[in-house]
Amino acid sequence: MNEKQIMRIGQVIRVKAEKLEEYKKLHANAWEGVLKTIYACNIRNFSIFYRDGYLFGYFEYIGDDYEKDMEKMALDEITREWWKLTDPCQEPVKSAEKGEWWARMEEVFHC
Repeated sequence: MNEKQIMRIGQVIRVKAEKLEEYKKLHANAWEGVLKTIYACNIRNFSIFYRDGYLFGYFEYIGDDYEKDMEKMALDEITREWWKLTDPCQEPVKSAEKGEWWARMEEVFHC
C-alpha cells in the first residue's frame, strides 16, 4: 500500500497582550470563507493554542504542493480581509526568519 505522507506543521508567534481577547473573539467566530479556503488549500486538523503571550499553531498538510497552496491562500480576498484583523494582534518571535510571520517550528517527536 502506498500511503500519502502527511506534513505536520508547528508554528509560533507572539500575541499582543492588549489584543488577546480580540484575537480570541475573532477565532470564536471564524469566517466561513476563511475556513473553506483553509480546507481548499489542503490543511486539516488546524488548531491554535495560547500560553504566556505565545500562540502555537498546528496543522496537517495533505496536498502535493505546499508552496502553491500557501500562495493560493495568500491570494484569497476573504482570507486577506481576515488577516487585516488578525495580523495587528500578532508580532513575530525574535527568532523568526526574515519575512517570516508565524515562525516554523522543528518537529522533534511524533508518535
